[in-house]
Amino acid sequence: MNAVHGQTPSKVPEVTLLFWIIKIAVTTLGETGGDAVSMSMNLGYLVATAIFAAVFFAAVGVQIAATRFRPWVYWAAIIATTTVGTTLADFVTRSLGIGYAGGSTLLLVLLLASLAVWHRTTGTVSVESVSTPRSEMFYWTTIMFSQTLGTALGDWTADTAGLGYLGAALIFGGLLVVVAGAHFWTRVSSTLLFWTAFVLTRPLGAVLGDFLDKPLASGGLALSRYSASAVLLVFVGVCVMFSGKRAAGASH
Repeated sequence: MNAVHGQTPSKVPEVTLLFWIIKIAVTTLGETGGDAVSMSMNLGYLVATAIFAAVFFAAVGVQIAATRFRPWVYWAAIIATTTVGTTLADFVTRSLGIGYAGGSTLLLVLLLASLAVWHRTTGTVSVESVSTPRSEMFYWTTIMFSQTLGTALGDWTADTAGLGYLGAALIFGGLLVVVAGAHFWTRVSSTLLFWTAFVLTRPLGAVLGDFLDKPLASGGLALSRYSASAVLLVFVGVCVMFSGKRAAGASH
């Protein structure tokens, strides 16, 4: 890890292809894991959100307290954000009756507001700057909104738009390819492209998770949410083992 401009080294991982593979797997896990607690356990969205919110605050607290980048701590916090994002989005869009369109719009506004306040306060929203408790607070708040937005956006695309889970997966996967192309072949801000990709991986994971565990009649594979979550968790663990311990050291 190298310090950036003489500052404390970043406490988030280097953004590589493996980073995005883990991110998609984690967001898929968030969907199956969140649904397992809220639906399969019949605890409901509100109770499940309260449980995952407690895990989220604990995980992020450990991450912020860490003195350097620790892969297992970081990805545990990401898993916490994606599970609470799943149940929170379902609570907002379904239990509160806002609907997918209303929920997605609200969460998009909150996400953009978080990025705007973060940039105004620190002068940057680049991941290389995430090295102080203040910048980490903004980072995790932004991620929380992006994970919740992604769930609502994925459900909106797959259900309301009528594209189905695989159709929605193709849409979001295609958009990620466009973002990757822009990264390699244009001069569009790498930071803008990073956050765009970060947001898009969440609805992709949401529809992939739904495809795995939703009933056959609804276009899913009707797999056990518990089994799917366990397999995904093992996969993520293996990937993290090989991801290395390098923190972000270049502008994204």
